[in-house]
Amino acid sequence: MDKQTLVQTIWNYHLMNHSLEKADCILTLGSHDLRVAEHAADLFLEGWADTLIFSGGLGRLTEGMWERPEAEVFAELAVQKGVPKEKIYTEALSTNTGENLKYTKALMDKEGMDFEKFIVVQKPYMERRAYATFKKHFPEKNCLISSPALDYQNYCLAHDEEINHERVIHLIVGDLQRIKVYAEKGFQVAQQVPEEVWEAYRTLVKMGYTEHLIEE
Repeated sequence: MDKQTLVQTIWNYHLMNHSLEKADCILTLGSHDLRVAEHAADLFLEGWADTLIFSGGLGRLTEGMWERPEAEVFAELAVQKGVPKEKIYTEALSTNTGENLKYTKALMDKEGMDFEKFIVVQKPYMERRAYATFKKHFPEKNCLISSPALDYQNYCLAHDEEINHERVIHLIVGDLQRIKVYAEKGFQVAQQVPEEVWEAYRTLVKMGYTEHLIEE
């Protein structure tokens, strides 16, 4: 397979392809990509849920790039789009996906919120890992995953060094590795990965897309 096909194979695997249903809460996980916040705000304004939570401090991609926590930046954008401030809650301590869920759970306990059904919003190539992490922390809750409706080619932005094609390949390869490693470490529920996806992963690693890998 050529590089484009390899990347598309992994990209497609990361997508959960959930159909949206009315939920109690839209939980948005932190990111360097403002389109995630825009998508979450749009879902709220379309009436998919009545509460919007933004979770994220300064993570690996935003530390040193942003001066304010991801949740605060996202919440400000949502208000600018028309979401009422009183419908937004923020968690601004977390630095990774596991902490997103851990600290969101603490926020919900503090605020007396006990939602049963969530729409969880993340980047397209982090949909599956967001789902696996959510189900580890909230196994009894219902969860639908959503992201900006962009394919790989249209997701990447030539003018943004964090979202250009080469950078994103490193990221999607690393996130696939985390599907396996984090399940083994107990951070996520296990997800089945087809062999063709692993083959694409191994080939891209051999091609040098290793910047986002972690030690196993």
